Amino acid sequence: MVVASLISTKDPVPGNQPTVFMILKEKLLPLSYHDIGKREIDWLALEWHETNKRILHKKTAAGRDITLKFLQENQNLTQDDVLYEDAETIIAVEIAACEAISIRPRNSYEMATICYEIGNKHLPLFLANDELMVALDIPLLRLLKSAGYEIAEGMRKLISPLKTSVAPHGSSILFSKIRILPNDEK
Repeated sequence: MVVASLISTKDPVPGNQPTVFMILKEKLLPLSYHDIGKREIDWLALEWHETNKRILHKKTAAGRDITLKFLQENQNLTQDDVLYEDAETIIAVEIAACEAISIRPRNSYEMATICYEIGNKHLPLFLANDELMVALDIPLLRLLKSAGYEIAEGMRKLISPLKTSVAPHGSSILFSKIRILPNDEK
């Protein structure tokens, strides 16, 4: 099965890598499943909000111009996902750190309240170890501080989003099930 099609420009600018156009049907297994050997790992840095995009134009760490065109939605790219490999190179995803708020709920009541407040603002929520994390949002930061929660600001990699039944800008599992419920009574 062809996972990626590559088209390179014939005459790259001297000293630059050729432009690479990738059409991906799906991502490959994470980096830990690949035998790296002496191959170069060329990192494609993505912001947390770019991980669900179907079409994306970026430059890798080695300077390769990449255009990703996923044929299916919601690829959910994450740290160390391999996008392409050949005999010399592996192109893998690196999630860039961003300014974030991390919250450590002290009990399940705090966890529920914090999740409710963040959900009420329709902000994506991430989970790592015992920390809830959200991209820096000043009004939310003020709200959480005034409520007395244990919070910290800093640079974090937002890698593990909490999964929900409602998906932004697409069909949700929950709503598609509701639409197809049989109409037994009129």
